Amino acid sequence: MTSEATPDTADGERDPGTPRVALGVIAREWGRIGCIGFGGPPAHIALLRQLCVQRRGWTAAAEFEDGIAATNLLPGPASTQLAIFTAWRLRGTPGALVGGVCFIVPGLTLILALAALFLAGDPPLWVLGAAAGAGATVAAVAVQAAVALVPASWKRAGDRRAARARWVGYALAGGAAAAPAGPWLVLALVAAGLMEMCVRTRPAVPRPRGGAAWQVPLTVAAPAAGGLGALVWVAFKVGALSYGGGFVIIPLMQADAVDRYHWMSQGQFLNAVALGQITPGPVVQTVAVVGYAAAGLGGGLLAAAVAFGPSFLLVILGGSRFDRLRSSTAVQGFFAGAGPAVIGAIAGSAIPLALVLQHGWQFGVLAAAAVWLLGLRRGVVSALLGAGALGIAAALAGRLTSRPRAVGNCCLCQRLRGATRPDS
Repeated sequence: MTSEATPDTADGERDPGTPRVALGVIAREWGRIGCIGFGGPPAHIALLRQLCVQRRGWTAAAEFEDGIAATNLLPGPASTQLAIFTAWRLRGTPGALVGGVCFIVPGLTLILALAALFLAGDPPLWVLGAAAGAGATVAAVAVQAAVALVPASWKRAGDRRAARARWVGYALAGGAAAAPAGPWLVLALVAAGLMEMCVRTRPAVPRPRGGAAWQVPLTVAAPAAGGLGALVWVAFKVGALSYGGGFVIIPLMQADAVDRYHWMSQGQFLNAVALGQITPGPVVQTVAVVGYAAAGLGGGLLAAAVAFGPSFLLVILGGSRFDRLRSSTAVQGFFAGAGPAVIGAIAGSAIPLALVLQHGWQFGVLAAAAVWLLGLRRGVVSALLGAGALGIAAALAGRLTSRPRAVGNCCLCQRLRGATRPDS
C-alpha cells in the first residue's frame, strides 16, 4: 500500500479494508489511462490491472478479475464500467464520479475536436481522403470485433447440443436484424435474452419477471419526431441497451443517425466509427460524433452524458450487489441469449457498412484491412491509420471524385425552429 492510500470505510458502500485513495490521485491516474488508452477494452483493462493490482496494490488480483466478470454482465461499455468500478472501490461515489469522468474526458475532447474537422462543411482534400480511407475499413473492423467475442460467448453456451443450437439461432437473429440496419434491433437483442432466460429458469420461474424485462417497453417508446428528444433516445440506447461490447453501437445508431433523422450521411457515419477506434478511451464515445452532427458541440456533449450516465448509475447504485448479479441464474441466462445476438448484430452491420462505399479503391482498402485484421491478426488502430494514409494518397492522386453531402447541425436547427428540410 502506498502513502497515498490508507484504510478507511467512510465513503459510501466501499468494501471494508479497501484503501482510501485521495481524489486527486484518482483524477491523475484515471486521467492518464484515459489519455493513453488506445486500442479499446483490452488496453483499458490491462492499464487498470497494471495500476490497481500490480503497481499500487490497491486491489487483489481475484477481486479485479471478479470486477471484470461483473461489468461484462452489464449493458453498456464494459471497460468504462470497470474504470468506474475500480475507482468506486477505492473512494465510493466521489471516486466513481472523479475516476469515470477523468477516464472519459480526454478521449471525448479529442473526438469532438476531430468531429469538428471531419464534419466541416468544406473540409480540406486530405481530410476527405483520410476519412474515405479509414471509413473503408470499418466493415472489416466490425467483423473482427464480432469474431473476437465468439469464444467467450460460445463457452458460456455450454456443451449441450440444444444450448449451442439456440446460440446459433440467436446469432442469426441478431445478424438478420442488423444487416438491413433496422431500427428495432434492440427488440431482437432483448427477445433473445428473455428467451434464454426463460429456458434456463423454467423449473423455478414460469415466466420472466424483473431483470431485463423492463427494457421491452422502452424499446417501443422511441420518439417518433426528431430534435433533441430523438438524440437523447439514440444515446440512451447506446449506453443502456447495448450488450457485449462497444461495437454494438454501430447497428444501434446507424439506422437512426443516417436513415431516420438524417443527421449525417453514410460516409460521415463511417468516419464517426473510425474516429471512435483511433482515439483513446471507450469506443462508445463515437456517439458524441453523432451528437455533434445532430446539434453541434452541445449535442455531442449531451449525447456523451446520456450514453455514459447509465454506467455511472449501475456502478454507484449496484456495485455492492455485483456478487449477487454474477450468481443470478436469470441474469446469466439473459446475457447468454443476448450475447450471441449481439455478435450476430455486429457481424451483420458489416453488410450495410460495406455497401455504402462509393469508390472502387475503397473496396481494395477494405480487402487489405480484412487480411490485416482477420488473417494477420494485427491491431485496429494500425489498420485505420494505414487506411487513412492510403485514402490521403488516393485523394491527392485525384481518385476522390465527390464530396460528402453536408448534413447535421443545420437540419436539426431547422427542425427545432419548425422549418422543413428539403427532400434529398
